[in-house]
Amino acid sequence: MALHNPDFTTDDDDSWDNSSAEFEQRFQLGSEMTSLSRSASSEKYEILDNLHVKFGLSKMSRYFSILFGIYPDQGVSWQMLAVSPLESFSMNLTDFHDSALLKLDIGGPFVADVVDQQSEDYILVQISQTEDAGSRRRRQQQVVYNWSLPLSSRRNHQIVTTRTFQIPNRGTIFINIQAFLQEPGSVPLSMKHQYLHTNIEAQVTIASIILLGVYVLIILEIVHRTLAAMLGALAALATLAIVGERPSMVKVVEWIDYETLALLFGMMVLVAIFSETGFFDYCAVKAYRFSRGKVWAMITLLCLFAAILSAFLDNVTTMLLFTPVTIRLCEVLNLDPRHVLIAEVIFTNIGGAATAVGDPPNVIIVSKQELRKKGLDFAAFTGHMFVGICLVVLVSFPFLRLLYWNKKLYNKEPSEIVELKHEIYVWRLTAQRINPASREETAVKCLLMQKVLTLEMLLRKKLRTFHRQISQEDKNWETNIQELQKKHRITDKILLIKCLTVLGCVILMFFLNSFVPGIYLDLGWIAMLGAIWLLVLADIHDFEMILNRVEWATLLFFAALFILMEALAHLHLIDYIGEQTALLIKVVPEDQRLAVAIILVLWVSALASSVIDNIPFTATMIPVLLNLSKDPDVNLPMKPLIFSLAMGACLGGNGTLIGASANVVCAGIAEQHGYGFSFMEFFRLGFPMMVVSCTIGMCYLLVAHVVVGWNS
Repeated sequence: MALHNPDFTTDDDDSWDNSSAEFEQRFQLGSEMTSLSRSASSEKYEILDNLHVKFGLSKMSRYFSILFGIYPDQGVSWQMLAVSPLESFSMNLTDFHDSALLKLDIGGPFVADVVDQQSEDYILVQISQTEDAGSRRRRQQQVVYNWSLPLSSRRNHQIVTTRTFQIPNRGTIFINIQAFLQEPGSVPLSMKHQYLHTNIEAQVTIASIILLGVYVLIILEIVHRTLAAMLGALAALATLAIVGERPSMVKVVEWIDYETLALLFGMMVLVAIFSETGFFDYCAVKAYRFSRGKVWAMITLLCLFAAILSAFLDNVTTMLLFTPVTIRLCEVLNLDPRHVLIAEVIFTNIGGAATAVGDPPNVIIVSKQELRKKGLDFAAFTGHMFVGICLVVLVSFPFLRLLYWNKKLYNKEPSEIVELKHEIYVWRLTAQRINPASREETAVKCLLMQKVLTLEMLLRKKLRTFHRQISQEDKNWETNIQELQKKHRITDKILLIKCLTVLGCVILMFFLNSFVPGIYLDLGWIAMLGAIWLLVLADIHDFEMILNRVEWATLLFFAALFILMEALAHLHLIDYIGEQTALLIKVVPEDQRLAVAIILVLWVSALASSVIDNIPFTATMIPVLLNLSKDPDVNLPMKPLIFSLAMGACLGGNGTLIGASANVVCAGIAEQHGYGFSFMEFFRLGFPMMVVSCTIGMCYLLVAHVVVGWNS
């Protein structure tokens, strides 16, 4: 009985060697499948551990979802009232029960910031409570809190202020609101109150645990950082619901900074269309030619140029433009892009601290009216910070070289071999993910493994033929550059002209937006309008291809991070850090208070900005520092405190991967190109750079304000 198998039939022209080679290839395939099964069994416990962790996270997320769902929104209605010097408003609260805090929201024609102006007209809010002295004695009313709200001269200007009061006992609460005016009249107000069931210390503790849990998920890479931020936001929202301050969907959506998301989305679309022109490959070859084959000279120039550009442009925009160029440059030079990208983003954050428009904390500081009245305008702030950041940059470059002393920037093999190994890794990973449950799936897995074997044979041939040393490549950079210029060139010159025109207009509008007051477009609007303009001019037909290049995971991460940070702020975490910093400064002796205040504010700001968003932290710390400088018992000048805050908040972004927006954007783009770096890879380089840069900035501020006395 004859067996017919076409795979084993041979023609007369086929030799026995071909059959033997084919049989050997099939034998290697079988051994490869066996090794795959063995590796799968060896990874069994690791997979089970991951499943156990994922199951725990799933159980925890269900628990938080249930907690968030069983507590209703606190739909407290506003109460309209009017007060005058002759007529006050009083209200008794008898349903306080076991609540620990009373949250009071008052809207009226108040000053934009309580510390901004000294007004003779003000509203006084008194929170008093009856003290139960026994059944036979009369209850006595005791004032617990006095809250003064200065009034603005523009009575049609409405501002809502919020304050939380801790109630000592369960007695009846009395709220009394009275106006103190220089001229007769009444002040219209709106008010609402809300009970919270947990004290501030417990809320701060829970918020710290949530933040720590998010960092554990990101550091250990248990889940993607976007999912970690979403889980942290869910946990924070569930905590707010338990406390009694569950926000509505509209309120949660308002917490998202859509200007930042619009800026990211618009610039991502611009860069995606720009990459179709071959401009990034062209720039990479030009940079290689300009550096004359010297890698460290090229890295230094890239970092320096990124620092200078980020001083006048947003850090996120700088990294969106630099990251694709750097990746193509490293691929051309056979470098590992991860280390070069980390160095670039570090100096981008350093350069952004040099001017008043380079980093969001600086913009917040300069926009304060009282700081401008005391001489801290754009020129004064930039002049002071620019000198310190120049010193930081001068020290940071040698320290970066020291950190990279034992780092292997070059890939060991030529670029062709590196790309081939990457392709083999992708095919092998795809084959391992297929579960051979059916005959068709087994056949597909065998085909993929045959592809892997074919590529491995090609790899061995290339290793024997094309093995070259890095030093020989550096010596022959002139001949290499000619080959690279033939291979990497501009592919679409017409599209390049359109892209350069639109991108130039967008960057020009970014600059003008910072200096010209007559432009009523935010950075997000400028980026979005530029993206729409370029989409029309470029006549893009495959629109889905452009959308696939948008880092949606990065956009979702920022949205979840905004919600998480705002929820943590509602849990009083940021306020608690500011208050504790002020208390530590007050206990220091007066002769050492200024130096200790500079050191403490800078390092608290740096460490806090490396783990939480520096924008809400800066906005919270400014009133704390202004009140601290106005306290006659403390006797501290204002400018050293503000400069310490700016230096720490900007340089602290280099501490961790999620410490600055530019870090996350750079990591997302690098991950899309297959060169993603982990939290710990960034931490090993970024945190020492943060410590050194903050130390240099601290020494500069101590010399300038303590030794020289540059406080006026």
